Amino acid sequence: MCTDGHHHSHADGGEPRPLRVPTGPMSRRTFAQAGGGLLLAAGGVGAVTGTALSSNAAPGRGASRTSRITRGTHLLHADLHNHTLLSDGDGDPALAFDSMRAAGLDVAALTDHATLSDNVLGEVLAGLLPQEYKGLAGIHQGDWAQTKAYADAANTDGAFTAIRGFEWSEPLLGHVNVWFTEHYVDVLQAGLMQPLLDWLAREPGLVLDGGADGLAGFNHPGREPGRFQEFHYDGRMRDRIVSLEMFNRGDDYLFEGWADGKSSPLCACLNAGWRTGIAGVTDEHGTDWGFPEGKGRTGLWVTHHTRGGVKRAMKRRRFFATRTSGLRLDAVATPRRGRPVRMGGTLPMRKGPVRIRLDLARDRSWRGRRLHAQVLRPGPEVPEVVAVEEFTVGPVLDLRVKVDVEDGDWMLVRISDPDEPNATPGPDGHPCNDLGVAYTSPWWLEPQAG
Repeated sequence: MCTDGHHHSHADGGEPRPLRVPTGPMSRRTFAQAGGGLLLAAGGVGAVTGTALSSNAAPGRGASRTSRITRGTHLLHADLHNHTLLSDGDGDPALAFDSMRAAGLDVAALTDHATLSDNVLGEVLAGLLPQEYKGLAGIHQGDWAQTKAYADAANTDGAFTAIRGFEWSEPLLGHVNVWFTEHYVDVLQAGLMQPLLDWLAREPGLVLDGGADGLAGFNHPGREPGRFQEFHYDGRMRDRIVSLEMFNRGDDYLFEGWADGKSSPLCACLNAGWRTGIAGVTDEHGTDWGFPEGKGRTGLWVTHHTRGGVKRAMKRRRFFATRTSGLRLDAVATPRRGRPVRMGGTLPMRKGPVRIRLDLARDRSWRGRRLHAQVLRPGPEVPEVVAVEEFTVGPVLDLRVKVDVEDGDWMLVRISDPDEPNATPGPDGHPCNDLGVAYTSPWWLEPQAG
């Protein structure tokens, strides 16, 4: 039975392909240039699960890719935000996808900065000026074509999904990732949020390019002071701005800026009207793409392991954020009078009780581990926590809460470790001042007419 509240089609992807774990070896070029034995000694691919292995990990670490509470989808481990020498990263882009596949990731994107160089002069200057210029100016058209070539060469339906993207990078307003577009745009062409959103809404044409073929997300929200012009809202783009990074590198962004008098980026974004899923990314700028433990990553629930399948899962917000390789998290919410709805979907209700089921697992070492499940609801400055349930990892977890759309239209679950502190805490005594382990994407309350 479908439990995600959406109709299924294959219109935006290729033919269905069998799902299998990436086990292909690194290319000879990657092995030689990345130090070969050193890289393989630092980590490997689990023969069964394909999860990334840190230097102290046991082989095969990671949960099964099949949910215990839904059917019809398969879990993929993804990192949708990475950098190379094409902008301000340290690594050769020719090595990046091989590294991420060797680390056990199933889906990976290169998203170098688009800042000042989307013009012919940008390509000329890139060849004349030192590498530091790339860190400031970002990609030019030649880099954009080169990224596509790398992604197309690495992409293998059913085994590894490689995506070309870019990071629109305005140093005061914020950074926005864009994936799946034919073109890109920088801040010289679109230097404020509305021009960027207009570009994303425009169909690519012969005279003016556009990004209507893509999806986008808010990066490290609140790190830049303008906070996307306080998450400037454009209803045309609600379905295509699909993500909000809660884990970036090793940081939890739930209370980013709170110490400086700002509201939670989560509340600012969702209260503004955006319907973003919650993502985790490494935002990697080094040369060991995919391997470090403790950095953000995203779990995607897909029907097919193809670019089209990944894009559909992102559009449906059928994903979760974590900082743990190999983690599985699935979640459904069921109103008292209604069908189960997967995270990222809408609950057709105004108020009443909701049952939330969570399937969380990683490996044997996690069985019996004590964690908290926190149900987050809208607040004006920080999220309201309407339920905290202590549980031990193992059985499927059932939660029950009462919700009312008058209190706000969104709800999500944060998984936390009560024995460790949040390095970026919020108000004194807030339940989320403990260590974040994972976030589900939200559900949205939509009262039915009549």
